[in-house]
Amino acid sequence: MSFNPDNRQLGQIKFALFAICLLPALRLLWAAYTDDFGAEPEEFVQRWTGTWTFNLLLITLCVTPLRAMTQMHWLTRLRRTLGLFCFFYATLHLLSFIGFDHGFVIDEIAKDISKRPFVTVGFAAFLLLIPLAATSNNLAIRKLGGRKWQELHRNIYLISILACVHYFWLSKANALMWPLAYSLAVAALLGWRVRERKRKAVPVPQIQGVKPLTFFKKKPD
Repeated sequence: MSFNPDNRQLGQIKFALFAICLLPALRLLWAAYTDDFGAEPEEFVQRWTGTWTFNLLLITLCVTPLRAMTQMHWLTRLRRTLGLFCFFYATLHLLSFIGFDHGFVIDEIAKDISKRPFVTVGFAAFLLLIPLAATSNNLAIRKLGGRKWQELHRNIYLISILACVHYFWLSKANALMWPLAYSLAVAALLGWRVRERKRKAVPVPQIQGVKPLTFFKKKPD
């Protein structure tokens, strides 16, 4: 029998999840307080925020398969928190890049986005995240309607692919193990969705003994 929490228990689970998702940000604050960023603080912050953006993206993608496998449908109600924290860390990742590398100078940022492919792909993924975060509320669902809202939020699949490309392009040739691992995880999660979509597709019924209509130019004898 699957666990089915009541409203009070679900509220406690959501609070615990919120607190857990804050831990990477608290780690950054602690590192700033103790001056524990290492030899390259800028790289540490960028990699830390980028890693947790990708981690939360993968965990968000895991919700639907876990719900289907365990029949714990309440897991869907945790997806919004995970998605919003994914956007939160993506925003920190972007701010650390444009702040540390370019001092928030718009011209330099624009040149970097246009010249370096991994920056272009990462920026595109962030832009696609914005409408998902902005519509992660009940009002947006009512305004857009369930079908349009779902179509919009399917952009998470494209975002996950762009994240893989971004990770590969920024990594050195001798450090591709983690980009490959993340990419395989994304491939597995998207592959599961493709398989489920095919499985649930309703086949067109074949009726035996039925002949197609035949049209005559002249009246038959």
